[in-house]
Amino acid sequence: MNTAIDHYQNKLAYEMDPSDLFAALEANEQVVVIDARKNFAYERERIPGAINLPHRDTSAETTASFDKTKLYITYCDGIGCNASTRGALHLAKLGFNVKELIGGIEWWKFDGYETEGTQASAGLAIQCAC
Repeated sequence: MNTAIDHYQNKLAYEMDPSDLFAALEANEQVVVIDARKNFAYERERIPGAINLPHRDTSAETTASFDKTKLYITYCDGIGCNASTRGALHLAKLGFNVKELIGGIEWWKFDGYETEGTQASAGLAIQCAC
């Protein structure tokens, strides 16, 4: 039983779903959303307010201005992409508090949230089912 409890507590400690992220942003919590994909994907469509830091470019130099008291949420395309995992790992190795967005931008849109960029979507009426 303790193994299962540890597993689920660890999972929640390092992952966030779109509704949790939306709630954190709406509440003006100290979170920074990081799009860990390449620049062209970020320009095309992104979570509003996200900054672009491709996982391949994450280093002490590219994060020198980041505030280590904030929570960083990384995302990528979705479950078929591991850029958010790689970005989260890099940030954690640099000493940042980080979580990964479950399902990436695809689940963000699936849950009805708006995006911005050259191919932005307006979003839908939001009602979390969880």
